Amino acid sequence: MKLPFGIEITRGKKALTPVPSSGRGWRRILEPFAGAWQQNIEETRGNLLAYPTLYACVSRINQDIGKLPFRVVREDENGIWSVDKANTAYWPVLRKPNQYQTAQQFRECWTLSKLTDGNTYVLKGRDARGVVTRMWILDPKCVMPMVSTSGDVYYQLTFSQAENLLPESYPARTLIVPASEIIHDRLNTFHHPLIGVPPLCAAYWPAVKNLRILQDAARYFQNGAKPSGILTAPAGMSDDDAAEVKAYWNTNFTGENAGKVALIGADLKYTAFSFNASDSQLVEQMKYSDEQICQAFGVPPFIVGLGTIPAGLKADDMAQVYYQFGLQSLIEAMENLLDDGLGVSAPQGIELDLEPLMRMDPAKQAEIETKLVGGPLKAPNEGRLRFNLGPLAGGDTIYMQQQDYPLDQVRLNKIEQAPPAPSPAPEDGGDPIPDDEMDEAIADEA
Repeated sequence: MKLPFGIEITRGKKALTPVPSSGRGWRRILEPFAGAWQQNIEETRGNLLAYPTLYACVSRINQDIGKLPFRVVREDENGIWSVDKANTAYWPVLRKPNQYQTAQQFRECWTLSKLTDGNTYVLKGRDARGVVTRMWILDPKCVMPMVSTSGDVYYQLTFSQAENLLPESYPARTLIVPASEIIHDRLNTFHHPLIGVPPLCAAYWPAVKNLRILQDAARYFQNGAKPSGILTAPAGMSDDDAAEVKAYWNTNFTGENAGKVALIGADLKYTAFSFNASDSQLVEQMKYSDEQICQAFGVPPFIVGLGTIPAGLKADDMAQVYYQFGLQSLIEAMENLLDDGLGVSAPQGIELDLEPLMRMDPAKQAEIETKLVGGPLKAPNEGRLRFNLGPLAGGDTIYMQQQDYPLDQVRLNKIEQAPPAPSPAPEDGGDPIPDDEMDEAIADEA
């Protein structure tokens, strides 16, 4: 079989075996509670993401990584990394990965697939030179990792006509591509080295529990914020009569009809159930489950609006904690895989610019830049650049005051000065001008 990017796979030469699917069961959760299968009740990934805290964790990480732009950096002989503005070979695919996504949307789609499925599959598109010029994020349910008898890794891609967002050179059918054409980012390979497990797995039960609480609360308020009750009748009522009375009551006195006057005959009595929220401690239960959801994603609860900010924690401290526990591993994995997938080698590399995430308030940034320039660790023009200010004449030089002397010289009140620089020799090669004559000449000109 001849693939669009020029790699040929001959069927029958190697037997391909799909990897175990024990770790791929996060798209369709069949039995959220005992007996749910018999009642045809299931929980899908879409239902779980409807829970606010789970949605907030996923969207917060997704959007924050999406706003970090790509940049190509280079390491010099001193080990200092800086933005490589000369080499633009990798910029086209990083700036516009494919025909329907911007770079920000590409990063968001990458992160979203990894958080909800545990795996991100990126298909490479090459030009006639073999250079990667396009990248497409694939739907995880359309990809199956496979291993040959020799240990080589392949990926089976299955597309329907509606799901195929690739160009016409990739037909809407089943393809088998080698691992060199797929960037596979996976999270927590508990079951198999090629199958990742998402944090959605660990957040499943807390999200289901809180989702059930919200659903019960919605039904409660749909019933006019009145608890249900029980109808009692004298002995002798048949099952058919009881079912008819129940249907009549539910139709006429629940939902929008709650609160209407009910006329009960045949010695029927209605006894309302009491409802005491403090007995079930719903608020505490939901708060505890929300914290467990945040724990699975590595997101501090205050980042998604839960609880209060810990005392003494400032804005830049919050960003650092959030980056360290929730974002750093995802960012590092994306950078390393892009280096490998695009063939970027030392001394170059691809990074995500952390400036939008770690951006400080102007007052704090001005204070830090002033200390760095006066330190001296930076030139004035470098500090001005952080505020989008142009360079000044002489601003590329680092200055430092001379105000400290050795203690023994200070104690003896004897400061050893550096010897003066020698006077420049005349251009005609004559004798140098004495210092006193030079001083007099300068004074006359003044």
